[in-house]
Amino acid sequence: MRSKRVPDPERVRRCPQQFSWVDHRLVRLGHVRGHTAQALALYLVLVAVGDADGVSWYGDERLGVELGFSRERLVEARGELIETDLVAYQSPFYQVLALPREPATMPRLEDAFQRLLAGRAD
Repeated sequence: MRSKRVPDPERVRRCPQQFSWVDHRLVRLGHVRGHTAQALALYLVLVAVGDADGVSWYGDERLGVELGFSRERLVEARGELIETDLVAYQSPFYQVLALPREPATMPRLEDAFQRLLAGRAD
């Protein structure tokens, strides 16, 4: 068995007081499955800029600029995250929600096909 080697020991990350890292259950329990790259990018930004309650003060215009998204793309990405219970939204506030304890359900094949037809598969 190999021993762990840190490629850049001068830059080992530490959890800052005001923020936390992304919960590993996001991947382990399958919460990233079935999302577009745009929805996952929005989720990452919201995690990064949210306060201790997961609330972001970044409005749609700022998020669109930071992510390079059109208004329509941002609305679609937000809808995906709301639909899968990862984010709550009450304009202008976003809240990254605590992850459900159970594994995420896989998207239905029919829904994935509809997304593909709509040009939203990534």
